[in-house]
Amino acid sequence: MTTVRLASGLSWSRWVGIMLKEFIQLKRDRLTFGMIIGIPIVQLILFGFAINTDPKNLPATVLAADQGIYGRTVLWALRNSGYFRFEHEARNEQEADEMLARGEVQFVITVPENFSRKIARGERPPLLIEADATDPSAIGNAVTALNNIARNALARELQGTLGRLNPPPDPVELRVHRRYNPEGVTQYNIVPGLLGVILTMTMILMTGLAMTRERERGTFENLLSTPALPIEVMTGKIVPYIMIGLVQVTIVLSAAHLLFGVPLMGSIALLYLCVLLFIAANLTLGITFSSIARNQLQAMQMTFFFFLPSMLLSGFMFPFRGMPGWAQAIGSVLPLTHFLQLVRGIMLKGNVFAELWPNIWPIIVFMSAMIGIGLLVYRRTLD
Repeated sequence: MTTVRLASGLSWSRWVGIMLKEFIQLKRDRLTFGMIIGIPIVQLILFGFAINTDPKNLPATVLAADQGIYGRTVLWALRNSGYFRFEHEARNEQEADEMLARGEVQFVITVPENFSRKIARGERPPLLIEADATDPSAIGNAVTALNNIARNALARELQGTLGRLNPPPDPVELRVHRRYNPEGVTQYNIVPGLLGVILTMTMILMTGLAMTRERERGTFENLLSTPALPIEVMTGKIVPYIMIGLVQVTIVLSAAHLLFGVPLMGSIALLYLCVLLFIAANLTLGITFSSIARNQLQAMQMTFFFFLPSMLLSGFMFPFRGMPGWAQAIGSVLPLTHFLQLVRGIMLKGNVFAELWPNIWPIIVFMSAMIGIGLLVYRRTLD
């Protein structure tokens, strides 16, 4: 009997009215409606076009002490394979090491003296390939293809009387040195990257929600009406999140060292300085989102809309240099992209400030831009 009464009390007109009201509400909430349409499109574009697990055109430099025909043949074969893109020829070992440490190149190919002469004599000269192995997945396929590339290239040259050099063993001994992560341990790449991902998520989300929550309750305007200056109110609300971020960093770094054995080759003080800069950039972005958002739901939506490209285009989940040029351009704007280079450079390479600067100034520019946009939107909101 109870079921019958419930069924008989159901009004289709009321149900349709409530449904239409919800559609109208969604239409009025343009930000939510934009997220509903935008997030699937962004995911489709990023996964369909930008993500590539077989990166090619990896930047490389050559240190050639021999300009013979066989050395040139091997280098041309490496270039034509599509895996290597030679930027220029290094003048000495120090310049090549600096380029590898700064992340300007992924490979250094060293052709030793008398390389061509030793091949003709059947002495199997070594060809040294130094690879930046901080991200093992970025160089894996290129390193695997090296043997076949060199063998096939020289097979076309070693004909006639030199054909006896073609059968195994190969005429060249390839020596691949995986720098900074010789064993290719994935945790050495992932765990430092998690530091940036965690800070990006928590700093932006907590700041955005805190500001919008104050605005929804009407307490933020009350604070501004007190004798406290706006800068005092803003900094007073931001500093606790900076402290939270530093606690998170300490926890992650301790776990990275104790649980996963991730080395710390560089300065811990320099690392924390870069962390502070990155936290500040994320907090300014969170404040900007809170100035634009009308409520906590919108602030959360904007945070996830920013977080998704940061995860996919920064080089955390997929090799950065495997993405097309337009995706790398977008990724270069994101603070997480540069912070990953900073934290991996300090922990795995022992980079100093001069080597880190190319990835520090983009974060400063981003933070300054967000401060400007936030102030503009914030003043307009108060008016």
